Amino acid sequence: MSYELLTCDEMGRADRAAIAGGIAGSALMEAAGQAVAREVIAAFGPQPRRVVALVGPGNNGGDGWIAARALSEAGWPVDILSLVAADRLAGDARLAADRWTGRVLPLSQAEDRLRSTSDDAAVPVVIDALFGAGLARPVDGEAARLLSLVQARDLPVVAVDVPSGVSGDDGQVRGMAVRAALTVSFFRAKPGHWLLPGRDLRGRLVIADIGIPPAVLRPIGPRIAINRPPLWQAALTAPAAGDHKYRRGHLVVAGGPPETAGAARLAAHGGLRAGAGLVTVACLSDAMSIFAGTDPAVMTRVVPTPEAFERMLQTRRVAAAVLGPGQGVDALTRDWVRRAIACLPALVLDADALTAFEDSAADLFSQIRAATARGARVVITPHGGEFGRLFPDLVADGGTRIERVRAAADRCGAVVVLKGADTVIAGPEDGRLAINGNAPARLATAGAGDVLAGIAGGLLAQGMAAFEAAAAAVWLHGAAARLLPRGMIAEDIAGMLPRVLQAVAPLDDDGLDALGFGLDGD
Repeated sequence: MSYELLTCDEMGRADRAAIAGGIAGSALMEAAGQAVAREVIAAFGPQPRRVVALVGPGNNGGDGWIAARALSEAGWPVDILSLVAADRLAGDARLAADRWTGRVLPLSQAEDRLRSTSDDAAVPVVIDALFGAGLARPVDGEAARLLSLVQARDLPVVAVDVPSGVSGDDGQVRGMAVRAALTVSFFRAKPGHWLLPGRDLRGRLVIADIGIPPAVLRPIGPRIAINRPPLWQAALTAPAAGDHKYRRGHLVVAGGPPETAGAARLAAHGGLRAGAGLVTVACLSDAMSIFAGTDPAVMTRVVPTPEAFERMLQTRRVAAAVLGPGQGVDALTRDWVRRAIACLPALVLDADALTAFEDSAADLFSQIRAATARGARVVITPHGGEFGRLFPDLVADGGTRIERVRAAADRCGAVVVLKGADTVIAGPEDGRLAINGNAPARLATAGAGDVLAGIAGGLLAQGMAAFEAAAAAVWLHGAAARLLPRGMIAEDIAGMLPRVLQAVAPLDDDGLDALGFGLDGD
């Protein structure tokens, strides 16, 4: 399976390269339409169902004409509702329409043909081939009326490329779009298939091979990928026979006051389960009893002053630190963060360690960039609110989620993990970006982000590069939560990490998949 995601522009370049290499555009369109028909039969057959194909004026519509013909030849009753008359089409779409010998109904009959009945077999399957992924204007007019009828009657939809109205680049809806049961796209998926709301609207996603050779990607050099183990699996280090706890990495977690101590405890446990050889919570004396009495494998050290915290980082063979979870939004947190950035080889800044710099973000970014210039690995893990506090202009500019997180990474010099149901991980300056898609909705629970920060810290402590550690942490976090039932809480997540890690980086020679599901699952 391929994990590259292509923007609409990159997909256009891939199409043109394939055509320049000798594959006719009409052949690519024929393969695309045939693939749609096969998936319709696989999803809704084997007995023929009534089909209504909604076709638009461009190549997406051309795919729809071919899918309709293939289904009709297979014995499925098909009607076409076209936004434009066939004789007004051009290029490959016109060739596709010319080969259709069935009915093309006037749009005035749409209401009748899109009628649902109590008989499931008589409910039409709708092929949405109105507009493709590159639509730059809102869906309106007759197209909006057709989609509104489909939506009102809750008809099963198969979308060609993307549900019409969904941007392939950012998953946002232009005007309107209906929810598809199935989306069939071609060669490679697009960011909009994985970013919300496009991810929810596309239903099950099938990427069909239509004959474009993978070699066309070399000059394109795509920099966006769906976050999957092949992106970072090779960087996961298994324990070696000669390892000891310091070689596996000493992770320090900054502890906050007693009333918010749970956040640092969750982060510490996440780092330990992620494989750090030693985890220490550094805290003030008033929280010592809380941290010392929790996890027997987590050490606790009182650091009464910022200077004491810095000495600890310099003298205790610390490989990485996590700062921010439950730490407090105050000058003390800012002081600890500055000292950690100045002397550590790797760190994760989360939650309060970010919000504390709301009014001095440029100062924080300057320190991070100085640290990364000397080789430090830095990851920041803001949720949407924290991101807005650090990068208010990027939010106000209204760019896409991808544009915002890339700009943020370039500005601050760190790997940025913009958390959410469609978490995006961006590396600074090199343009690399991963979109995560395996996080279940039940991760929306207090403390889950603290565990994620700890996992990332644990991987950094073991020497992983910042981008790979961040992407791995996000995927492992989601995979662990998927193994848990409804009612899970943040404390449960870290306990599932051994099973997930065993599956993606087996410690035994048998290589068995301990999860019981393939790594290519969503």
